[in-house]
Amino acid sequence: MEYMILGLLILSSRTIYQLRQRIDKGLGLMYSSSTGSIQASLKKLVSNGYITASETVENGRHKKIYCITDAGRDYFSKWIDSPLSSAEIRCPELTKLYFLGLGTAEKRKDILESYIAAMRERLSALTVISNEGDEMIESEQYRSMPLKMRDIIVFQNASAKFGRDLIEFVIRWYERLIEEMEENHE
Repeated sequence: MEYMILGLLILSSRTIYQLRQRIDKGLGLMYSSSTGSIQASLKKLVSNGYITASETVENGRHKKIYCITDAGRDYFSKWIDSPLSSAEIRCPELTKLYFLGLGTAEKRKDILESYIAAMRERLSALTVISNEGDEMIESEQYRSMPLKMRDIIVFQNASAKFGRDLIEFVIRWYERLIEEMEENHE
């Protein structure tokens, strides 16, 4: 979560509300975006000197704006330039799937269909985001941007496409599992 927050703050200063909204809009596949997890990460980043928080009043409401520091940029740069780790691919829902045979037989299909429905909603959101990314990359505005900004957009769009493709795979896989369950109980 800390690296995601640092990356978002490199792009622009944000409030906790803005961070949560951005994470919910396409980045939720990577991390849980509960307000509690974001607050805990912000607190840790502030205490480590990687970000600062300043209070402002806007329309009579107090807001904390978080900004990245030079130390935060350095910390993020070391992480972003390190190799990708294959050991980090995890899917906590597989634990439930692994033990689903211990659950109530009559509820299994409903549980799986409910999961598929939730994945379809996420798929819809990521499809919109990846389509917007494709449109941006094909636009005149994109071609006139500095190379660094174009690179950011390309990799953000690649991330959205990965999420979209992964969810499409997950949906197909669970649909096949339901078919196999039905065949085994005929």
